Amino acid sequence: MKGRPGSKPLLLLVDSLAMLESLVETIPSQARALMERHWPGPLTVVLRARPTVPNAVTAGTGTVGIRIPGHPVALALVRALGAPVTAPSANPSGAPPPRTARDVVDLFEGQIELVLDAGRTAGGLPSTVVDATVVPPTILRAGAVTL
Repeated sequence: MKGRPGSKPLLLLVDSLAMLESLVETIPSQARALMERHWPGPLTVVLRARPTVPNAVTAGTGTVGIRIPGHPVALALVRALGAPVTAPSANPSGAPPPRTARDVVDLFEGQIELVLDAGRTAGGLPSTVVDATVVPPTILRAGAVTL
């Protein structure tokens, strides 16, 4: 539906550092500092995944991108489930992210069963993605957070 390559890992949303720690091998100090400064919010941090994280999430890379969402509805969903939630953007791969639930319905007309309308998104920028498996951490995708 999104046209997302299977070689591209999925993002996981978590609700706490405790949930994060259950998914990753370690949290380097530089990554922890970025998290403390920008979480909850649109910063995705790529870390070494524990072997228990499914290959469908890591795409066989051994890494996982994780963030604590800044949106209260997304955070409430993760908390209600008590488990990480995969969260690719609601747009065709490579297209700009939608700003409203109506935009999502229009993009995927007839292909999705449910859209949760939590209001207009704050911006149109994707999350900033930082690879914290290397020192110093490197920006993989510029986005809503400026580092």
